[in-house]
Amino acid sequence: MLFGKQKKSNSCFYFENKLIKIPKSKRSTRVFNQLLNIKGLPDSKRSQVSMEYVIILGFVMFAIIGTLGIAFFYSGNIKDNIKLNQVNNFADKIIATAENVFYYGEPSKATISVYLPEGVENITILDKDIIISTHTSSGLEKRAFSSNVQLEGNIPHSSGIKKLVVQAAETKVTINPA
Repeated sequence: MLFGKQKKSNSCFYFENKLIKIPKSKRSTRVFNQLLNIKGLPDSKRSQVSMEYVIILGFVMFAIIGTLGIAFFYSGNIKDNIKLNQVNNFADKIIATAENVFYYGEPSKATISVYLPEGVENITILDKDIIISTHTSSGLEKRAFSSNVQLEGNIPHSSGIKKLVVQAAETKVTINPA
C-alpha cells in the first residue's frame, strides 16, 4: 500500500496531483526520501514532527540513564560480595589449618598462602576468634570467624598474597607471617 494520496501507474507515481517519474530500480529509495522530506511541509506540521522527535529522544535518554544507574548500583554490590567472599576464604583457610595443626600436636607446623583483598582495615586475633574489618560501599563491615582452638598471633592487613606460619603449642596455635 502506498502512503497518503499516492497512486501508482505503470511507470510513475502521483503525489497530490504531481507526477514524478522514477525509474523502477530507484523507486523505493526516492519515494522514501520524498516521504521524509519535511521541508515541504507547513510550519505546524514541521513543528509537530520536531516535537515528536524531541519526545522520542527524551524517552530514549531516560531509558539509557536509568539502565546505567541500575548497572552501577549492582556492580558496586557485586564488587562488595566478591571482596567479602575473599575475606571469608582467607579466614576459613587460616582457621582450618590452625585446627588441623593443633590436633596433630605440639611440634607440628604449617605454612600456608592466603589471599587478602583490598579494603581490609584491620585483622585482630582474640582468643578463639579472628575479627576482620573491611571497607565496603556501604561502610565498614566487621566479621568475626570462630575457631575450636585458642589462637594467638599477628596477621598484617595489607592486601595481596600472604605466607603465614601456623604453629601448634601446648594450649594454643600461633599465627605469624613467614
